[in-house]
Amino acid sequence: MPANLTPVYEKAEQRYKAAATDDEKLDALREMFATIPKHKGTEKLQAEIKRKISRIRKAVSRAPQKAQDLFHIPRAGAGQVVLVGTPNVGKSAIVQKTTGAHVKVTEFPFATTVPVPGMCHFEQVQIELVDTPPVTADHIPSGLLGTIRAADIVAIVVDATAEALDEAEAALGVLRGRDLILRTVPISELDPSDPADHCAMLVVNKLDIGEAGVVETLRELYGPELEVFGVSAQTGEGMEKWIARIWELLASIRVFTKEPGEPAEMTKPYTLPIGSTVEDLAHEIHRDLPAKMKFARVWGEGRHSGMQVHRTEELKDRDVVEIHE
Repeated sequence: MPANLTPVYEKAEQRYKAAATDDEKLDALREMFATIPKHKGTEKLQAEIKRKISRIRKAVSRAPQKAQDLFHIPRAGAGQVVLVGTPNVGKSAIVQKTTGAHVKVTEFPFATTVPVPGMCHFEQVQIELVDTPPVTADHIPSGLLGTIRAADIVAIVVDATAEALDEAEAALGVLRGRDLILRTVPISELDPSDPADHCAMLVVNKLDIGEAGVVETLRELYGPELEVFGVSAQTGEGMEKWIARIWELLASIRVFTKEPGEPAEMTKPYTLPIGSTVEDLAHEIHRDLPAKMKFARVWGEGRHSGMQVHRTEELKDRDVVEIHE
């Protein structure tokens, strides 16, 4: 089926090719995705644009800032999850329990004044969880909105008490009031042309001391728009299931690499968006590698051992790749 690309799309594509900065490239790519005809003939091109947007967003997030911004948390690991909530719902306790990060866990409100990141380990990958200062129904700390917008996933935290609904409405209200679109879908299904479109979820903390039925009530009120997870930062209840779902929503694959004639490095995989190719992996390893690459060999489920593949070969979760220059 022909792509039938429009003049508006082609103009945006020219802007992308002429762009000198990552921000300019990102703006052009978002316009390309917004204006590309959506049909079967453009599915591969849509996926390619999404992967480019994801890669550039990651690069922009990790780039050092010219001036110190305490609310800018560079993305690390397989993805970044920012915890948002009203005072004393246990955001800091969740981050400490899952990552071991040095956060302030106190009985009094507003102990956290700037975002604090920590790394959570899950099946050979690391996922970054970020504790944040509390929000209220009519206030969000200056700078925090930028932290939230840059995240892959937003976790709205409430506690398992009679106040849970009020806490959820306060946090959701202040974010939606800033035009954020919050829904639980894999990040690959978000609209990359709309920076306001965000993957989000509700996390009900303190199950160990909370009231029965709170999680079910919130699921009735917010599902299926937002998934609701019950956890306890004190006992660890529900944490593994929650983190596993985060990994699913990040829509990523783990890819291991090896040098010719050497065993594979099976402890530190590269994490790439689902649908990524050998060329995408090469770019992740080093930006100059795609131009030098001649071919690659791949080991993995459903493949011939060490089969030679082209740079456009789509990779699968847990593949092992050997790149030849």
